[in-house]
Amino acid sequence: MSWPRNRRPRQASLQLKRLDPWSVLKIALVLAVVLYLIWLVAVGVLYGVLDGIGVWDRLNGQYADLVTEQAGARLISAGRVFGAAAVIGAVNSLLFAVALSVGAFVYNVSADLVGGVEVTLSERD
Repeated sequence: MSWPRNRRPRQASLQLKRLDPWSVLKIALVLAVVLYLIWLVAVGVLYGVLDGIGVWDRLNGQYADLVTEQAGARLISAGRVFGAAAVIGAVNSLLFAVALSVGAFVYNVSADLVGGVEVTLSERD
Protein backbone atom coordinates (compact mmCIF):
# COMPACT_ATOMS: atom_id res chain seq x y z
CA MET A 1 0.00 0.00 0.00
CA SER A 2 1.43 3.36 -0.98
CA TRP A 3 0.99 6.47 1.06
CA PRO A 4 -0.68 9.40 -0.67
CA ARG A 5 1.62 12.31 -1.29
CA ASN A 6 0.34 15.84 -0.88
CA ARG A 7 3.28 17.53 -2.55
CA ARG A 8 4.71 17.49 -6.03
CA PRO A 9 8.05 15.81 -6.68
CA ARG A 10 11.02 18.05 -6.06
CA GLN A 11 13.00 19.28 -9.03
CA ALA A 12 16.46 20.75 -9.27
CA SER A 13 18.05 22.45 -12.25
CA LEU A 14 21.78 21.95 -12.52
CA GLN A 15 24.41 23.06 -14.97
CA LEU A 16 27.25 20.82 -16.03
CA LYS A 17 30.02 23.41 -16.27
CA ARG A 18 33.20 21.33 -16.11
CA LEU A 19 34.38 17.81 -16.82
CA ASP A 20 37.51 16.75 -15.01
CA PRO A 21 39.92 15.59 -17.75
CA TRP A 22 41.60 13.07 -15.44
CA SER A 23 38.25 11.43 -14.61
CA VAL A 24 37.30 11.38 -18.27
CA LEU A 25 40.63 9.75 -19.13
CA LYS A 26 40.16 7.03 -16.50
CA ILE A 27 36.64 6.21 -17.70
CA ALA A 28 37.80 6.33 -21.33
CA LEU A 29 40.63 3.87 -20.62
CA VAL A 30 38.26 1.44 -18.94
CA LEU A 31 35.82 1.69 -21.85
CA ALA A 32 38.68 1.32 -24.33
CA VAL A 33 39.83 -1.93 -22.69
CA VAL A 34 36.29 -3.32 -22.73
CA LEU A 35 35.82 -2.33 -26.38
CA TYR A 36 39.22 -3.86 -27.21
CA LEU A 37 38.16 -7.18 -25.72
CA ILE A 38 34.83 -7.05 -27.57
CA TRP A 39 36.76 -6.32 -30.80
CA LEU A 40 39.03 -9.35 -30.31
CA VAL A 41 36.09 -11.65 -29.58
CA ALA A 42 34.25 -10.36 -32.67
CA VAL A 43 37.32 -10.94 -34.85
CA GLY A 44 37.70 -14.44 -33.39
CA VAL A 45 34.08 -15.33 -34.08
CA LEU A 46 34.23 -13.95 -37.62
CA TYR A 47 37.51 -15.77 -38.30
CA GLY A 48 36.05 -19.00 -36.96
CA VAL A 49 32.90 -18.73 -39.07
CA LEU A 50 34.85 -17.96 -42.24
CA ASP A 51 37.29 -20.76 -41.47
CA GLY A 52 34.40 -23.15 -40.90
CA ILE A 53 32.93 -22.50 -44.34
CA GLY A 54 36.35 -22.80 -45.99
CA VAL A 55 36.95 -19.24 -47.12
CA TRP A 56 40.54 -19.11 -45.86
CA ASP A 57 41.45 -22.44 -47.49
CA ARG A 58 40.17 -21.21 -50.85
CA LEU A 59 41.97 -17.87 -50.56
CA ASN A 60 45.21 -19.48 -49.47
CA GLY A 61 44.92 -22.02 -52.30
CA GLN A 62 44.43 -19.29 -54.87
CA TYR A 63 47.34 -17.34 -53.42
CA ALA A 64 49.59 -20.39 -53.57
CA ASP A 65 48.58 -21.05 -57.19
CA LEU A 66 49.06 -17.47 -58.38
CA VAL A 67 52.01 -16.09 -56.44
CA THR A 68 54.20 -18.76 -54.94
CA GLU A 69 55.60 -22.07 -56.03
CA GLN A 70 55.31 -23.48 -52.51
CA ALA A 71 52.24 -25.55 -51.79
CA GLY A 72 52.25 -24.71 -48.08
CA ALA A 73 52.42 -20.90 -48.39
CA ARG A 74 49.57 -19.27 -46.49
CA LEU A 75 48.53 -15.68 -46.99
CA ILE A 76 45.92 -15.70 -44.24
CA SER A 77 46.50 -17.49 -40.96
CA ALA A 78 45.12 -17.20 -37.46
CA GLY A 79 48.33 -15.62 -36.20
CA ARG A 80 48.31 -12.92 -38.87
CA VAL A 81 44.62 -12.16 -38.43
CA PHE A 82 44.78 -11.91 -34.64
CA GLY A 83 48.09 -10.03 -34.74
CA ALA A 84 46.66 -7.42 -37.10
CA ALA A 85 43.42 -7.26 -35.08
CA ALA A 86 45.38 -6.76 -31.85
CA VAL A 87 47.42 -3.90 -33.33
CA ILE A 88 44.39 -2.23 -34.92
CA GLY A 89 42.37 -2.61 -31.70
CA ALA A 90 45.18 -1.19 -29.55
CA VAL A 91 45.58 1.84 -31.81
CA ASN A 92 41.82 2.41 -31.87
CA SER A 93 41.61 2.10 -28.09
CA LEU A 94 44.39 4.63 -27.61
CA LEU A 95 42.78 7.04 -30.08
CA PHE A 96 39.42 6.59 -28.34
CA ALA A 97 40.85 7.48 -24.92
CA VAL A 98 42.78 10.45 -26.28
CA ALA A 99 39.77 11.71 -28.24
CA LEU A 100 37.52 11.61 -25.16
CA SER A 101 40.14 13.45 -23.09
CA VAL A 102 40.52 16.13 -25.75
CA GLY A 103 36.73 16.26 -25.90
CA ALA A 104 36.66 17.02 -22.16
CA PHE A 105 39.06 19.94 -22.69
CA VAL A 106 36.97 21.23 -25.60
CA TYR A 107 33.78 20.91 -23.55
CA ASN A 108 35.36 22.85 -20.66
CA VAL A 109 36.40 25.68 -22.97
CA SER A 110 33.00 25.84 -24.68
CA ALA A 111 31.15 25.58 -21.35
CA ASP A 112 33.12 28.60 -20.12
CA LEU A 113 31.85 30.52 -23.14
CA VAL A 114 28.19 29.50 -23.15
CA GLY A 115 27.50 28.21 -19.64
CA GLY A 116 27.44 24.44 -20.00
CA VAL A 117 24.61 21.95 -20.28
CA GLU A 118 21.53 22.45 -18.13
CA VAL A 119 20.07 19.30 -16.55
CA THR A 120 16.81 19.06 -14.61
CA LEU A 121 16.68 16.36 -11.95
CA SER A 122 13.40 15.25 -10.44
CA GLU A 123 12.14 12.77 -7.84
CA ARG A 124 9.93 9.95 -9.00
CA ASP A 125 6.19 10.39 -8.59
